[in-house]
Amino acid sequence: MQVRSRLLPLLRSPLLGELLAWLYLHPGDSSSVAELSRRFGTSQSTVSREADHLVRAGLLREERRGNLRLLQADLTNPLARPLTDLLALTYGPAAVLADVLPAIAGVEAAYIYGSWAARYAGEAGPPPVDVDVLVVGDADEDDLADAARAAERRLGREVNIHRVSAAAWHAPGDDPFLTSVRSRPSYAIVEPEA
Repeated sequence: MQVRSRLLPLLRSPLLGELLAWLYLHPGDSSSVAELSRRFGTSQSTVSREADHLVRAGLLREERRGNLRLLQADLTNPLARPLTDLLALTYGPAAVLADVLPAIAGVEAAYIYGSWAARYAGEAGPPPVDVDVLVVGDADEDDLADAARAAERRLGREVNIHRVSAAAWHAPGDDPFLTSVRSRPSYAIVEPEA
């Protein structure tokens, strides 16, 4: 059974929200079905099936280069601007933070936690009013503050970044804040290197 999106209940699945958000919040970029399936941890056939519906609806454009199928937001659709705004408010944090955080030196891992992560995981509740992010590593606080402000401008909501050292993150449950973050849903933006 497919799980309906809690971030945007109009959508039949979280994958649809992630796919649309990624493409609409990167409007100048084309992404291949293979790239998108890797990014969202699902099969190429699933992404391709969703893309078929979205292309027919005029929300996406596709380009074929041999066996490569490239997808891009169709910004000529009259729904493009309001849809982009809606996606930024709902699925946008994952797409936008994936742009800004990996580029910062010293970010070993990064997770969205709090109400956004809870809604993404399917927990019922009101729409999130802000986005809480935990960064593991020794990234410069000013660089993180700049990243938060850049993300806020694109998302239209407050982004709170909390940094902890790798040692603190991997320590046993001494810190009540970290124990709470670990025990609740989270969404990985930057995966720790294995």
